[in-house]
Amino acid sequence: MEILNTTLPFAPWVYPAQRRLPGVMPLPRADWLLVDDAYAPQMRERARLLDERPQEVVALLPEAAEAAGELLEEVLRDLPAHGFEVIGAQVKRPDGICVTPDPSRPLWTLGHLLQEDFCILQKQGSEHVLTGAVLCFPSSWTLREKLGRPLMRIHVPVASYDAGLGARVQRMFDLMRPEQPLWRANLLRYTNPALYQPRAEFAPKDKSGDGEYIRSERQCLLKLPRTGAVVFSIHTAQVRRGDLTQAQQQALAEIDGSA
Repeated sequence: MEILNTTLPFAPWVYPAQRRLPGVMPLPRADWLLVDDAYAPQMRERARLLDERPQEVVALLPEAAEAAGELLEEVLRDLPAHGFEVIGAQVKRPDGICVTPDPSRPLWTLGHLLQEDFCILQKQGSEHVLTGAVLCFPSSWTLREKLGRPLMRIHVPVASYDAGLGARVQRMFDLMRPEQPLWRANLLRYTNPALYQPRAEFAPKDKSGDGEYIRSERQCLLKLPRTGAVVFSIHTAQVRRGDLTQAQQQALAEIDGSA
């Protein structure tokens, strides 16, 4: 299924200084959630996946239950600023559909409210570990393989995520403050426009340097004030290559030329 944005709502990789890994930047607390022009079709696809593939797109370890509940509370508090309306026990989405939040299924509820996928990471020993997630739009990975794994193990297939980068990322997680979220955005080229693209580690991917579909993930980090868990949110946007702005096309050519 082809679900596309009219334009990319974020593209920090246009600026050379923001291409260096890990490439994170501070973000105003009020801006960590995003509703874009693909909201309605993306939410229909999320509802389908949550209905047909719940065991593949939602997982929560027992130790993350409190953090997942806190995450839902934080999101519900922030929704009115993003075009949502609270009507009694229901939340009316920007597309007019009403959702009744279910505190017993916080990640399932989040999956029906926002385009973002949400991953919960908690400190266990010396590293943060993935302890829960709603992941409807994976970009060539699976929740089943990553759940319960620490950050370094999660990123084994990523050649650029070496010990040095891993140490910097872990230090960043350790020093995060709830009032100061962070964000970055990646740049992917796909030959397949499907938003749901699970892949086993090291399996062939529908990626290509000349792929027709330019996919970018706005990845935010937010530390929850009560439990101290770190939330990694992933907002996926996708356009055809020809719909990039001139500045985005020029930056893409520069990045591909230096690869």
